[in-house]
Amino acid sequence: MDYIIFIVALSLVIYGADFVIRESERIALHFEIPPFIIGATLIAVGTSLPEMAASMTASYHDKSELAIANVLGSVTFNIALVLGVIFLFAKNIHPKRDLFAKDSAWALFPLLVFLLVSFDGVIGRFEGVVFLILMLGYVIFLVSDAKEMIEIDEELQKEAFNWIKTLSLLILGFVLLVGGANYTIESATAIAKSWGVSEWIIGLFLISFGTSLPELIVSIVAVKKGNVDMSIGNIIGSNVANFTMVLGGAAVLAPLSIDIAKYSFDIFITVIVSIMLLFITANKLYNKSAGIALMMVLALFINNSLQNILP
Repeated sequence: MDYIIFIVALSLVIYGADFVIRESERIALHFEIPPFIIGATLIAVGTSLPEMAASMTASYHDKSELAIANVLGSVTFNIALVLGVIFLFAKNIHPKRDLFAKDSAWALFPLLVFLLVSFDGVIGRFEGVVFLILMLGYVIFLVSDAKEMIEIDEELQKEAFNWIKTLSLLILGFVLLVGGANYTIESATAIAKSWGVSEWIIGLFLISFGTSLPELIVSIVAVKKGNVDMSIGNIIGSNVANFTMVLGGAAVLAPLSIDIAKYSFDIFITVIVSIMLLFITANKLYNKSAGIALMMVLALFINNSLQNILP
């Protein structure tokens, strides 16, 4: 039963995030907020709402391992799985934006800050505030440099605005996010106990994979449409939000404990895929070779997780 609850609850989180993003965009369009500002803020915040709901709920229930593992796992899946799929199946990827020159620092800084504040074994509220300030800096950067990253839903621009409908769907989205996140964490904890594994493994593998599914689905659709340039920038933005907004918000809610030595392999994998992303963007290696390399690292990551799950 816990497995069914987990799948349903995680689906509610994803659908709730979609409602919140879509209706927030609708309100912004109604107030004639410039499209590039909408695009920038949604890139930074919207794609990480499922991770944020899961990690903050885990933090609230004093489950630090679930909260941190969800962030690390999501970053790893976003790069190794989502970008790996893009590079393997897309043809002729030539982003107009210089991702290395403009985004490489943002792909690296939050990870370095995470490693720095984790050495004492606790990510406290002050560190959480630092992460959130870093997120604010990232949003300001995107707003000032987002004209190359615009992706506004044209259908929403054409629709007549209805406050009752929009607010109802927005509230419904938040209810699904919060309620789904609570049941996701509860069922994930029960699954961890039934398998005899740590909550870290469940957060790192199951929850993070589930919350990365929207990015994967969107990327597959983009590949089919031949429009994948923006996906790479979106993944970087999502990962920045995971390390700043998601982890920072969870730490502000309640200090998070982490054993770096115990989970060194998983942290090392996250560092490796992040460095690989920098190398790929620096050398513009948007090809099948890069996809295969990312998939090989993903295989190592999954193999290690399965060894901790299977008897």
